[in-house]
Amino acid sequence: MLYSEKVMDHFRNPRNVGEIADADGVGEVGNAKCGDIMRMYIKVDKKTMVITDAKFMTFGCGSAIATSSIATEMIINKPISEALQLSNKAVVEALDGLPAHKVHCSVLAEEAVKAAVKDFYDKNGISYNEECLKSGECPCVH
Repeated sequence: MLYSEKVMDHFRNPRNVGEIADADGVGEVGNAKCGDIMRMYIKVDKKTMVITDAKFMTFGCGSAIATSSIATEMIINKPISEALQLSNKAVVEALDGLPAHKVHCSVLAEEAVKAAVKDFYDKNGISYNEECLKSGECPCVH
């Protein structure tokens, strides 16, 4: 089988689909090569810096939808510092794997989360290390 049961479940029954009208942070990323576009919305408790809600809107393949879905589950009720540690590898592992030619979707999910956090930081005048908001393992301590 090409896709794991978890991938198929998150594709058929995506969690946290939609928009957050009064989102604290919105991140949109895309891959022109494959046509996937992901928009991630987050709500943040500004006292605890915990992501209290996350939703997504994704235009793309089943893998893009599944990675968006699981990424929201992985960051809800987590401190922003922990959400920034979310890697595409962790997304792939949480889905019990992705075909090699679909791993780029997990990279988009990681980038969408980081873009939403960056938007939150920018809107609230919070300084940050630019390196922490790039794709890949975050070397920063928050």
